[in-house]
Amino acid sequence: MIQTVINDLLNIEYPLIQGGMAWVADASLASAVSNAGGLGVVAAGYASTDWIREEIRKTRKLTRNPFALNIMLLNPEAEKIGQVAIEEGIKVIITGAGSPGKYISAWKDCGIKVIPVIPSASIARRMEAVGADAVIAEGGEAGGHIGELNTMALIPQVADAVNIPVIAAGGIGDGRGIAAALMLGAVGVQLGTRFLVAHECTISRAYKETILQAKDTSTMVTGRATGHPVRIIKNQLAREFQRLEKTNALPEEYEELGKGSFYRAVREGDMEMGSIMAGQIAGLVRKEQSCREIIAEIFEEAEKIIIEKAYCFKKDKILR
Repeated sequence: MIQTVINDLLNIEYPLIQGGMAWVADASLASAVSNAGGLGVVAAGYASTDWIREEIRKTRKLTRNPFALNIMLLNPEAEKIGQVAIEEGIKVIITGAGSPGKYISAWKDCGIKVIPVIPSASIARRMEAVGADAVIAEGGEAGGHIGELNTMALIPQVADAVNIPVIAAGGIGDGRGIAAALMLGAVGVQLGTRFLVAHECTISRAYKETILQAKDTSTMVTGRATGHPVRIIKNQLAREFQRLEKTNALPEEYEELGKGSFYRAVREGDMEMGSIMAGQIAGLVRKEQSCREIIAEIFEEAEKIIIEKAYCFKKDKILR
């Protein structure tokens, strides 16, 4: 079995973290991933603190294994959500869309490990300097909000830039992706899109069917003009965003068009004007499985590749 420093750092069986997808990563999905040996994640997104507290407590009832809380720092309630994490005894916080610098001392004083999602080597160094325990380096192949660098280029540069563990994300959906991430210098992976079609994922049926039918060219990046690009499945909403870009629309117009669109896709099944966030690996996803089946299958494939086809690397240099 593939073992890295991440297994010990997070007390998990596989060096895998489930993506913190707002409105997707609830107690059902998080507990299933944790029960399968990865690190399940409850995503706070823009949810109320009451909902977040309830999902944390539900997750704890469904699994005895470690799980994390994802906090999007753009949320004006981020500090309150962090306090909920402390009160509920969360042991791992994953952050995105900002720096956890002003919160990190209080979190770490409570024994919480902090793992920011980062898009570049310079930000990775900054996160190491403020005390992050590891970083998730996410390439532009990922779904949702993305940076400009792609995973193949990003991971080795981040691995060279910091001394803390680097977890790879973006464009990883099977054992080949895991093996590649480890070769690039990562010591673990984060998967989001692959879990959208897990049995335990509670998104709308229409969303799952859209992922299952996706091709390699099914996604596009919208909102570059706003400075906050987002990768989504092509649909009417995506075409409307393209129209705004061509007319040099104001940021407020983008905001109005996108308001509530992800919720509409996830919970209401609106595949035309809903924001169907998905990574480029959607074209690889062809069947629904349980989280346990997904994780076991992809790590079995990765281990086989590493042992048998890792281009002259010896087993004891890759596996601990």
